[in-house]
Amino acid sequence: MGNLQICDAVEIKNVRIGNSFLGKYCDLVRDTVLPYQWEILNDRIKGKEPSHAVLNFKIAAGLAEGDFYGEVFQDSDLAKWLEAAACCLEAHPDPELENIADGVIEIIEKAQREDGYLDTYFIIGSQEKRWEDLYECHELYCMGHMTEAAVAYYKATGKRRLLDVMIRCADYIDRCFGRESGKLRGYPGHQEIELALVRLYEVTGCERYLALSRYFLEERGRLPNYFVNEWKTSRGRRTFKDNTYVGEPDLLYNQSHRSVYEQESAVGHSVRAMYMYSAMADVARLTDDAAMYQACRALWKDVVCRQMYITGAIGSTHTGEAFTFAYDLPNATAYAETCASIGLIFFASRMLQMDTDGVYGDVMERVLYNVIPGSMSLDGKHFFYVNPQEVWPEASEKNPERFHVKPVRQEWFGCACCPPNLARLFTSLGKYLYSCREDTFYIHLFVSGQVTVKTKHGFFRLNISENYPWSGEIEVTLEEVPSENARIAIRIPGWCREWSLFLDGEESASPVKKGYVWISGGLKAGMRIRLILSMQVELMAADPRVRDDAGKAAIRRGPLIYCLEEIDNGKNLSAIRLDVQSAFCMEERTSPISPETAAVTGRGFRLNEDSWGEELYRPYDAAEKEVTVRAVPYCWWGNRGPGEMMVWIRT
Repeated sequence: MGNLQICDAVEIKNVRIGNSFLGKYCDLVRDTVLPYQWEILNDRIKGKEPSHAVLNFKIAAGLAEGDFYGEVFQDSDLAKWLEAAACCLEAHPDPELENIADGVIEIIEKAQREDGYLDTYFIIGSQEKRWEDLYECHELYCMGHMTEAAVAYYKATGKRRLLDVMIRCADYIDRCFGRESGKLRGYPGHQEIELALVRLYEVTGCERYLALSRYFLEERGRLPNYFVNEWKTSRGRRTFKDNTYVGEPDLLYNQSHRSVYEQESAVGHSVRAMYMYSAMADVARLTDDAAMYQACRALWKDVVCRQMYITGAIGSTHTGEAFTFAYDLPNATAYAETCASIGLIFFASRMLQMDTDGVYGDVMERVLYNVIPGSMSLDGKHFFYVNPQEVWPEASEKNPERFHVKPVRQEWFGCACCPPNLARLFTSLGKYLYSCREDTFYIHLFVSGQVTVKTKHGFFRLNISENYPWSGEIEVTLEEVPSENARIAIRIPGWCREWSLFLDGEESASPVKKGYVWISGGLKAGMRIRLILSMQVELMAADPRVRDDAGKAAIRRGPLIYCLEEIDNGKNLSAIRLDVQSAFCMEERTSPISPETAAVTGRGFRLNEDSWGEELYRPYDAAEKEVTVRAVPYCWWGNRGPGEMMVWIRT
């Protein structure tokens, strides 16, 4: 693929994350979220909607009696939790957690059918219907997530039990699908197995798994379309869930409308899209497929330049949890599913492996400091499925078009894909921070801790300290470098206008290329690299084609997007406008740890609401009163009780 230089992500086990902003979320997941979710998955917390995920496997294994309960993809909740537990164990060995995982893996093994098939919905009650409805039924999706868990658990513990289960499963899938005579020419309705097969290939070296992943991608969208034929035959023109007649399948919904090589715009269900694009990037990298890489580039540009919210959220409509079209980014009705933004991180990290361009790290940072922490409460036990840019609680309650927008985080969901996905993201955070190629070490994100990487010439061993995102000062201490020719490349964030670099106290004019400052020559153990990023509060505007944001501004400081909340600014936030001529500044706090201690303030105006009587309309009157506008990080909104919230504010 031309002059692209492939880099390897650093393994989780080689990274120790310290007590930083993101590090505290990693600790929260390890100490609170994983145990809480394990109790949920076992239906042990009263008053919560039952999960039944573990019990479904026990029933399928013959260890309990009963019927399947939950969504057809319920298995994936347990699979994602297992992957999160595995990533946690890779960085922080924990005999108790490992023992829990070993126990449930034994149950999973017993649930597997002799031929390798593994899906509790069909094992329990509908074995004769295997593969009859790929469009809706998520069999390959569930098997994909369990495969990712198996690979992660093997890498963390060296134990093969679950890995062997999923190798048998992958071999069964390979016997069922393909272009050879007697095989199904199908592919998954919800992409995920493509990602999992790549991970299985990387850990086993078995080329068949990579070829099968490529098949699932390349077969998608071919004519005659598999999903249309399936609808006419095995589905009988009916829906799976309620057995009612339905029209031809929506091929845009799951990106099966055309070949992956021909897709240029992000369409359909946003999570499905992100998982597919991520798999495309994997396959392009591993097979040196320039055409697939170029398709990834086009899709990336469409997502981040035309269809991404300023917080890093994606997916504009609740209808199909989907993208709509370029610049259609409504604030109050945004869907912006948590899993979709997690998928965007997957996509960005894989593009970064092929092309060390700072734009990919910029997007990962935007998502990680805004929408992702915002989708989980500070207690680790409440979650947002939907991440809007504006909330009016009464409208969420009474307007059917806004029922999906919740003013408070929920304890759990009937469709609970997002909470365990958050857990596996934070427990695997270490692999997104750095990468390495030969004797060049890349720092993509700024997180306190230590990292060690072995190269053919020796070790990179670095210690990173920061108070990011509150301070723009990052210090890197080189404890060991592999050779005289070693180089370090550090991303300069796209939001940063001015910065300075110091090597052992001396200011350096090191070159910048594609968003990274390159430090080479004379690197040695004990050297200190100090990067100072200038952080000012600034008002952001959207492209005028984003109609919801016309005449409005958002507040940004460093990687953080801020929002107004009712608790600080009173009701009816739409009556407030910002004074764009005045300076906004961070309140004087020594250690921001919550919305109360991380606010920025500035001058604004509020419409004179007191003079209105009972009339709904009257001649225009521009009367306003001056107010102090107080904004808090979007990632912490909703932690102080229900109320209005707004990212884009009138100017």
